[in-house]
Amino acid sequence: MTDDHSPNLYFSVQLGDGVPVKFAEVSGLEADSRPIEYRHGDNPSFYPIKMPGLGKVGNVTMRRGIVGRDSEFWKWLSEIQMNRVIRRTVTISLLDEGGAPARVWTLHNAWPAKISGPALDAKGNEVMIELLELANETIEMSSCPS
Repeated sequence: MTDDHSPNLYFSVQLGDGVPVKFAEVSGLEADSRPIEYRHGDNPSFYPIKMPGLGKVGNVTMRRGIVGRDSEFWKWLSEIQMNRVIRRTVTISLLDEGGAPARVWTLHNAWPAKISGPALDAKGNEVMIELLELANETIEMSSCPS
């Protein structure tokens, strides 16, 4: 038996335009289906049956170090006006040792729900981190053939 676990540090993110964006962390790749409980009126069982209900995906949070004068995320957020927003397909790829995608998560109709700038502290010497939280409608996961 071989141990083919992928390292958790080699991934790529594309925000809709095909150009990869560097992130230090991506979290929130989750989806669930809320159960619906139902009991038919003439069912002799005292327990309801459970059926899959509406699906739900959480927001995906990405963190990265501040990159020069890049303000692309803030521009994207500022484009939201009265229910008008540019939605993008976001692709997050876990890469193998050769740089090829091993697993891919695709966020459909994503838009920036929150952006946080860094904490400014003159005494600190840490890398300044900004946060991008994306709302999306669905997450699709696919494994790529090796």
